[in-house]
Amino acid sequence: MAPRDPDLRRKMKECERAVQKLRFEEALAGPEAAAAPLASEAVDLEAMAVPDSYDGPRMEPDAGGALQVTPQFVLDMMAHFKEQKMIHRRYAYEIVLRAQALLRGLPSLVDVTVAAEGEAAGGAGDGEGGFGAAGSAPKHVTVCGDVHGQFYDLLNIFELGGTPSADNPYLFNGDFVDRGSFGVECALTLLAWKVACPESLHLARGNHETHNMNKIYGFEGEVRQKFSQNLCDVFRETFCWLPVGHVLNGKVFVVHGGLYARDGVTLDELRAVERNREPADEGLLCESLWSDPQPEPGRAPSKRGVGVAFGPDVTQDFLKTNGLALVVRSHEVKDAGYEVTHGGYCVTIFSAPNYCDQMGNKGAFIRFEADMIPKFVQFSAVPHPPVRPMAYASNYMSMMQGF
Repeated sequence: MAPRDPDLRRKMKECERAVQKLRFEEALAGPEAAAAPLASEAVDLEAMAVPDSYDGPRMEPDAGGALQVTPQFVLDMMAHFKEQKMIHRRYAYEIVLRAQALLRGLPSLVDVTVAAEGEAAGGAGDGEGGFGAAGSAPKHVTVCGDVHGQFYDLLNIFELGGTPSADNPYLFNGDFVDRGSFGVECALTLLAWKVACPESLHLARGNHETHNMNKIYGFEGEVRQKFSQNLCDVFRETFCWLPVGHVLNGKVFVVHGGLYARDGVTLDELRAVERNREPADEGLLCESLWSDPQPEPGRAPSKRGVGVAFGPDVTQDFLKTNGLALVVRSHEVKDAGYEVTHGGYCVTIFSAPNYCDQMGNKGAFIRFEADMIPKFVQFSAVPHPPVRPMAYASNYMSMMQGF
């Protein structure tokens, strides 16, 4: 009513800040999801006809008429995304719903096998599927950290390490979306590889595969802009089924955030975590997604306000309790793309170079062979289209950083 009144503009800004603060605190509170009909169950795929005018990659039907998500389709989709084009919504729903069905069948903690040269497969372990026609386990696995919606850097990871296959599996350790403004492309690419090659693409949940963070840091707004609110809800339901962590060859524990607020946590306890929910502000699910290492012994309140900070003695106790050799986690930007701490027993891996177009950091990933000795590969950021980070983020996210 009075846009030029400086006093009213000042008061309006104060009101906006107060509302923003309340919304942020509400989002961080992490309430249990209310019982409601699942968006996934209401999707009518047959009503989503793909018109002849659509010029993107197409899923071809199998002998029974079901559309196929093949490796070639995923490659074509990635090329389509690279040209800043989007796939038809029918295909987006097909990918996310089929990925959800696969993830539902996995345990909360997934075992991954890497075979030595000449060694026969011992089985993928805990529902991750087979190893391909030859029946042999892969000779390595590549572990990546946060990619945070930096799709063009994700493409570069596949340029450097090769695309997923039975002989070239990957583990992406959470935070696929938010902050970067190509989270839809990242999420669809990773979920599509999971569907096309289930044994070749392992996915873990990060703290940004949660409804609260997606509301604040851009992914929900991005999905609404590129598709619809309904697909936001289907993504949210699918993210709740992502495993909490992985164990490589019974020796390396891989989790997005870190360790726990009490001693004695076992792998069997983590396997029993009920993950199909939004995380509370404490407990094993929350701490798996949010905790960070600290140099001092013991535990301390997290600087994030969620999870815990854990010291080298906590790491060694967890490893000893579970017969493990190493903790690998992500969740924090590092100048070199990785950091080795806690006397060599805790590794942070971060795969989003020049994070948010301003940090100047390298990205990195880890190649593990059967000996489980980490081999680091660093890389720099590649150019991307002129879309600023967090272009779809809520206007109150700028109040807090570091999540």
